[in-house]
Amino acid sequence: MSSRASCKHSLGYSHLLPPHSLLSQDLLHLQERKMVKFSKQFEGQLVPEWKEAFVDYWQLKKDLKKIHLLNNTAPKTQTTSLANNLLSSIGKFSLFGRQHRDHDVIQVHKRLAASGSKGDLYETELLEQFADTDAAKEFFECLDMQLNKVNQFYKTKEKEFLERGECSKKQMEILIELKTILRQQQRGKGASAQDSNEASISCTISCEEDSVKDRTEQQLQDSCTDELERNDVSFSASPRSDEMVKSTRMKREDGIRTLSGRVFSCQGRNLRINIPLTTPSRTFSAISYLVWEDLVNQSSKKCGAEGSKLHINKSKLHHAEKMIKGAFIELYKGLGYLKTYRHLNMLAFIKILKKFDKVTGKQVLPIYLKVVESSYFNSSDKAMKLADEVEDLFIKHFAEEDRRKGMKYLRPRQRKESHAVTFFIGLFTGCFIALLAGYISMAHLTGMYRRQTDSIYMETAYPVLSMFSLLFLHFFLYGCNIFMWRKARINYSFIFELAPTKELKYRDVFLICTTSMTAVVGIMFVHLSLVKKGYSFAHVQAIPGLLLLIFLLFLVCPFNIFYQSSRYRFLRVIRNIILSPLYKVVMLDFFMADQLCSQVPMLRNLEYVACYYITGSYKTQDYGYCMRAKHYRDLAYAMSFLPYYWRAMQCARRWFDEGQTNHLVNLGKYVSAMLAAGAKVAYEKERGIGWLCLVVVMSSAATVYQLYWDFVKDWGLLQLNSKNPWLRNELMLRRKFFYYFSMGLNLILRLAWLQTVLHSSFEHVDYRVTGLFLAALEVIRRGLWNFYRLENEHLNNAGKFRAVKIVPLPFHEVDEED
Repeated sequence: MSSRASCKHSLGYSHLLPPHSLLSQDLLHLQERKMVKFSKQFEGQLVPEWKEAFVDYWQLKKDLKKIHLLNNTAPKTQTTSLANNLLSSIGKFSLFGRQHRDHDVIQVHKRLAASGSKGDLYETELLEQFADTDAAKEFFECLDMQLNKVNQFYKTKEKEFLERGECSKKQMEILIELKTILRQQQRGKGASAQDSNEASISCTISCEEDSVKDRTEQQLQDSCTDELERNDVSFSASPRSDEMVKSTRMKREDGIRTLSGRVFSCQGRNLRINIPLTTPSRTFSAISYLVWEDLVNQSSKKCGAEGSKLHINKSKLHHAEKMIKGAFIELYKGLGYLKTYRHLNMLAFIKILKKFDKVTGKQVLPIYLKVVESSYFNSSDKAMKLADEVEDLFIKHFAEEDRRKGMKYLRPRQRKESHAVTFFIGLFTGCFIALLAGYISMAHLTGMYRRQTDSIYMETAYPVLSMFSLLFLHFFLYGCNIFMWRKARINYSFIFELAPTKELKYRDVFLICTTSMTAVVGIMFVHLSLVKKGYSFAHVQAIPGLLLLIFLLFLVCPFNIFYQSSRYRFLRVIRNIILSPLYKVVMLDFFMADQLCSQVPMLRNLEYVACYYITGSYKTQDYGYCMRAKHYRDLAYAMSFLPYYWRAMQCARRWFDEGQTNHLVNLGKYVSAMLAAGAKVAYEKERGIGWLCLVVVMSSAATVYQLYWDFVKDWGLLQLNSKNPWLRNELMLRRKFFYYFSMGLNLILRLAWLQTVLHSSFEHVDYRVTGLFLAALEVIRRGLWNFYRLENEHLNNAGKFRAVKIVPLPFHEVDEED
């Protein structure tokens, strides 16, 4: 690639765009604008998780500024340099001057590294005197180090993606082979097949002495399975008939973690299908599979010479196909990032060498650029060829030869941000503020929020308003989190595994919040107006219930309106949280469960409002029925425990899947929170000094536990040997003050439970309003916690250069042992 060709490409990386869509004309025009500094453009386009592996353009600029300052403060040296340049220019007209001109300034030596895996190393030798030779040496040492670093990283990643490509292609071959056999059997059976879903592949399982022996996971590892082990994919071998009892336990543990079958021989290959239990339905399938295996093993412990038949149902094969499809998509994405890495670094070398020539007056760019162009990261085309091969395979096998359809998966395009969204945010914000001011004024005039012995409104309608206020305050803070994550270049989409075409942007979140709260406050304003005018409560009290029903219908609406994909994703996450012991926990699931731990007051209000309207109490204005009935009262108390219980079950499942004791320690944090909540519930029932002391002790212990986990584990702060005192080495925010302030604020807001002991309230304000204020403080604390939690997760990914997912592959080939 020539230097001109390198400059013509716009080679960026946007925070949320797929890599290949970044090579667009828009970035080319942006690059040509002189108002935009290249350093800012470079930082805005690089792959965030690979930032440390890119050229350190900022350090090179610092070294260049040092040379520039020394040039300005050393006039004599400048004169000498000018004379040297003049002699060098005169040399051009000599007979042999032009032939040796490229070697007059610098010479770059290439040598083989001690470790063959690191490839070639480059060292620059200065052949001419500079204004400050030491500063120039320092610059070229840094430049050589950056070139060597880029080459080594590119070679490492290229090797990784090539290995993943080979694994994926082998998986594709096995899938095609199995699907071919399945079609042949279906044609052979013809009309005898009763149900297509029951179609299966029958393969022989050999049970003779030379059959496949038991193997451990370590013995089965190869270049492909090493990557799969990082995703907690477990392997087991087929048990022989004479070792059935010995291997049953190993097989059961493996069956719980993956929906796997026995090793079977098909077309000369010994294979096993492992489907990770990412959903509850697969977990139930694995449990039923184990039960079925027990029945089969009891009835057929001996195998005949012909072997037994293994049936692979069509649904399992469909799951395997989805896994391979996801692996190809992630591989293609990674290859696109590698292409971006290649071009951006090439552009950075060109820019910094141009600056060096401008500052020193030397002609270094043509010499050093030849070395850069011939270096491994720019000359190797293996990754580019693999990208083309993956593209062709994907279109052929997963897009029915339709290129446009295939590119929708491989290069998904983001939704264009519309100015109409911004307009409606402003419109509904104004409406919300006006309606809220009117509602507060009317509530003040009617004295609804003052302390009263009997207030039907505060017992029935206010919980609905309180519930929606907490919900959309939390959602608004999530929009603020998205905005800050984008500003700090934290790749939240990758962490949450969100689809780039369907994820919510912060403007979408703000639009949902302003629209919803405008509707809520408007309806509550109308409701309060009707109550003030003296309308019958039997008819008026149905309005808050109808409001809640309308929102629930919107949430489950099957039509593709009002962010359908996001609504359904939210419902799936809630389902997974409720069934948390039965599935593999992912980041989005336990992140959402943590949000629910801060919404206990909202959940209790939801339970009370549902009871009030479902039992028909709103018709008789008997708002105390739900608190008098024992089963409803117990359910209300259970709502205080459920979020912590769900989160604890997720920790238990993660410990079971990964075997890390760290998850058990985290489980203890939620157990302590449940014990503290139980002490508060007991204190609410029987107010005594003994229960009060128990509340103080349990809540204090839980608070200390939670603060330690917040600061050390979730945020990654309080590192003893950090260069930033009480923080960590890597910080996404430039000002340390924000971290110290956030730690202090988190500490204060964690102590909100003291209100239970102090019984503090605002003079004549109803205690429910005080409760809403304290619940809002916890939601604000959670919004603050969210930013630093994802910052720490992003830094962990960056530390491991993890920019694409490693998708577990379904088929595992087992070689026979003699």
